Amino acid sequence: MKENSHKIEAVVKDNRGEIVGYRLDSGETVDKEKGVSMAKNGEISDVIVSRSKKGEEYLKSAPDGDKSNNLDNLPVDDEMQ
Repeated sequence: MKENSHKIEAVVKDNRGEIVGYRLDSGETVDKEKGVSMAKNGEISDVIVSRSKKGEEYLKSAPDGDKSNNLDNLPVDDEMQ
């Protein structure tokens, strides 16, 4: 993990309720693809990259026993900025 890595503060969901982006603690909002890339580079902390049944990569909260900080429990931003 990089020393100055970001944390995800909120998620952006589409009209089906799927996460399509992430708002970082810097205020920047990134789409799912960029978020995955940043996490792989150690630029986002407390997440792991997982792969869906369709083969699509996405971010999951790193397991820590605290459900309150899971991505699905974070505040939702209405749109990508």
